[in-house]
Amino acid sequence: MLNVDNKIKIMIADDHKLIRMGLKDSLEKNKDMVVISEAETGRDAIKKLGAHNVDVAIIDLVLGDISGVEVIRQITEISPDTGVIALSSNIKDQDVINCMQMGALAFVLKDINSDILNMIVRTVADGAMWLDKRAVNALKYAKAGIIPHKTTSRASFRARHNNLTEREYEVLKLVVDGKSNQQIAEELSISEHTSKAHVCSIIQKLVVDDRTQAAVKAVKEGLV
Repeated sequence: MLNVDNKIKIMIADDHKLIRMGLKDSLEKNKDMVVISEAETGRDAIKKLGAHNVDVAIIDLVLGDISGVEVIRQITEISPDTGVIALSSNIKDQDVINCMQMGALAFVLKDINSDILNMIVRTVADGAMWLDKRAVNALKYAKAGIIPHKTTSRASFRARHNNLTEREYEVLKLVVDGKSNQQIAEELSISEHTSKAHVCSIIQKLVVDDRTQAAVKAVKEGLV
């Protein structure tokens, strides 16, 4: 069994006890994770952060006293090495923008699959960003300085990534639009298997971990 010091140490802040319990039970099924602190309010979360060495803080945006966005701001100011995951019941563009501006590394919905949440916790613990694909557009069109919106030519993007084929370029644009493998296959009149193969190839060539990061990188570099 791993020593606590070798585990990802997590804090959960949510004003609903059942949600905190559910997240804790789910996360602690992983041998490399431990929930060391829980908070019901924003002020409690900030106070407890100072008393614990937290690797990842999962912060609900709706807390009883102060907003989750303000909690995220204070956490990233107090403990820059703590990776923050913003947790919400729905996607609102301004919420996404505010959370990322305040230093959150991930924005997820409460209906998230537990396996995906486990992956996100590990991603954030490593200092990397993860966004629900439904949140990408909020940053894509925001002139917020998080992901700069550029007007650039297709040729310019292709020059930086000349290892992408013409078809992969088309597939990547659809990935940025949030299309699934099946939807991409239907739009390009190819099989779903071929669509999946193209996406896997794109992920490898762009040197990212998943399709969401591929979409974020494409937006950052001005593909759309």
